[in-house]
Amino acid sequence: MEADIAEANDGPVPVVWSLAVRQDARGAVAALFAEHHLALVRLAVVMVGDVATAEDVVQDAFEKLQVGWHRLRATDRGLAYARAAVLNGCRNVRRRSAIARKHAGYAVPHDAAQPDAVQDLADGAELMAAIRGLPRRQREVVVLRFYLDLDVAEVAEMLGIGPSSVRSSSARALAQLARSIQKG
Repeated sequence: MEADIAEANDGPVPVVWSLAVRQDARGAVAALFAEHHLALVRLAVVMVGDVATAEDVVQDAFEKLQVGWHRLRATDRGLAYARAAVLNGCRNVRRRSAIARKHAGYAVPHDAAQPDAVQDLADGAELMAAIRGLPRRQREVVVLRFYLDLDVAEVAEMLGIGPSSVRSSSARALAQLARSIQKG
């Protein structure tokens, strides 16, 4: 009997086990989706300024979470993974948008009276425009701290920076926001 167990452990992973793992991942990701989808879309909208793009970014994050669920060290960290994936997706969108605008300038002359597509789709609120004008790190810190109401330690862990960097970035961002709003 012990030989049978040893042989079973040396062979391929049983199909029943891998199906059970996939079902667990589906259930866990579906529960996360049901509970946090709207909040993650709101986070992405603040970061990219476009609802459709934000929904795409969040959907991509949940797809990656579904595929990589088995690689999570702690399955209770699924929401943190999803938030980080959404932030990374937003960075990629903004990076691609900046590159497209740069190269579009060579092909078509920029009309100063025509607003940027992202700004055209944004809600136009003064605060949102000021937040989008912040440097990437400051924008991420402000959104995570004050929009998602995460504490300094959670923001530091999510962005991979120290707590003092979170505090200084948020102080600089708030000062910049105050200056931007006073100008407007």
